[in-house]
Amino acid sequence: MIERRPYESLGGANHGWLDAKHHFSFAGYADPARMNWGALRVWNDDTIAPGTGFPPHPHADMEIITYVREGAITHQDSLGSRGRTEAGDVQVMSAGSGIRHSEYNLEPGVTRIFQIWIFPDSRGGQPSWGAKPFPKGDRSGQFVALASGMQGDEDALPIRADARVSGATLKAGETAEYRLGAGRYGYLVPATGRVDVNGVELRARDGAAIRDEDVIRLTAIEDTELVLVDVAG
Repeated sequence: MIERRPYESLGGANHGWLDAKHHFSFAGYADPARMNWGALRVWNDDTIAPGTGFPPHPHADMEIITYVREGAITHQDSLGSRGRTEAGDVQVMSAGSGIRHSEYNLEPGVTRIFQIWIFPDSRGGQPSWGAKPFPKGDRSGQFVALASGMQGDEDALPIRADARVSGATLKAGETAEYRLGAGRYGYLVPATGRVDVNGVELRARDGAAIRDEDVIRLTAIEDTELVLVDVAG
């Protein structure tokens, strides 16, 4: 089952400094049919104006993955961590028992991110933060694990969930496969381009909720950059 969720159908709000689109219910957007997808709770498509951002605020018991699509995001938190994550790279914050953080766009142009929240396998624990570059050339024509709590993904940023966030870049006409398997929930968003997913066409920033598909076969209609989340039910 693949349910296309067109970009135009997403919830969201434009706050001036922040233009946010929500794949799932979030803040002022509530849709009982789009509360979560398995352990995936949030997928926000955020455009942040220069010199603005999210002031310090708390989180607990959530794995928060930020995929930077354009520009860069500068992070600071109550652990003393500070870092700047650039386009194509990823940061992960395990909120654990509680953490406060800020996220600002200190760049001269807009910053665009996907922010993904996944429920952890257990509550509490020491909070943590980390970031890592993932050169797009390394994921050309194939999926590469960016953040993961699954066995065998040692090169990915660790998260405390039975889940994996993967990225791929495909040239027009290229094909890649991802084995999802029984009982797993997938959610796929092309950051750019167009792609055919098991016969369903997705355009840039559309979402695809995927279930009961053993193998996901993707063929790029245009050059495309993809982010895929694989979570437990």
